Amino acid sequence: MKALTFNTPGDAAIREIPLPPLRPEYMLIKISTIALNPTDWKHINHAKGADPFSIVGCDYAGTVVSLGPGVAKSFSVGEKVYGCAHGSNQSEATDGVFAEYALVKGDVSMRVPFSLSIGLEDLCTIPLGAITVGQGLFQPGHNKSIGLAWPEDGLGKGEYVFISGGSTATGTLGIQLAKMAGYTVLTTCSPQNEELVRSRGADHIFDYNDEDCGKKIREFTQNTLRYAWDVAYSPELCDAALSSDSSIVHFGTVHPDDPPREGFASFSSTSMYTMFGEKFDKYGHHYPASEEDFEFAKRWTTFIERIVAEGKLIPHPKRVENGGLDGILDGLAMLKEEKIRGEKVVYRIE
Repeated sequence: MKALTFNTPGDAAIREIPLPPLRPEYMLIKISTIALNPTDWKHINHAKGADPFSIVGCDYAGTVVSLGPGVAKSFSVGEKVYGCAHGSNQSEATDGVFAEYALVKGDVSMRVPFSLSIGLEDLCTIPLGAITVGQGLFQPGHNKSIGLAWPEDGLGKGEYVFISGGSTATGTLGIQLAKMAGYTVLTTCSPQNEELVRSRGADHIFDYNDEDCGKKIREFTQNTLRYAWDVAYSPELCDAALSSDSSIVHFGTVHPDDPPREGFASFSSTSMYTMFGEKFDKYGHHYPASEEDFEFAKRWTTFIERIVAEGKLIPHPKRVENGGLDGILDGLAMLKEEKIRGEKVVYRIE
């Protein structure tokens, strides 16, 4: 089969490789559509792959070809699914979905609903962002997330939560799910994306280009902001927005950073890749297997599968590019050069 693979920074290319052997808890998928994420270009430019190569890519939609004996979720051969894989995995060469066929972990995959008006091109934009939102906003456990109440329980009681980077693919999903949980959502974006974030439910929008943005958020919330989640790599802005009383603050980020100040009630730095419950190495760090994260991911993907089927979660705007597998490197270059704003790039593979 053909796949986008790499081993060392700068050597990513489409290569002909063997079909990956089925692993017990995995399904073999014929890939229909894939979506790009910043993590994809960062891996192939800065990380080390497995030997001889790692397959790149996380977000996918496709058709089940075969199932391993350890898959507990009730999928069938021929069924259409979507989800997220551990693309560019240094510890397992056969993970990754930028390929004609891919192995994906069965129990955290999601079923494509029959009645939904959106197609596979939209669905493949959802998984990585939605899972990251679950880990960053809602996963139970001290320092696992910022600890928001579960969506649909409506227990947020209108309290402020600040999501930096509201127009990102992860940000627009986070806004919707925080609103579903009953919170008043504050966010940042550029003026040209204000309509997008407002359409997803943001209550109050601030321009991150304003050098006083964080200060204005703190003034607006009267120094009471307890919850902030940074998906735009803006820790200083978040710090300026949050309450000056660190003891009440719950701050989370998707970046492997230290908190911007000491004394927070909780601080969480999440990595989507822990969702699979398997150990891995990345950027020189070792991550042990986390059964806790895997169990949460099963619960969360079941929830996301349901609310997507019910039409309660709107996908991020997509930009479908031509070229199939051969076009992906051009799309990743556009992401790296920040030529894509407020859209998620999608490719058709079949």
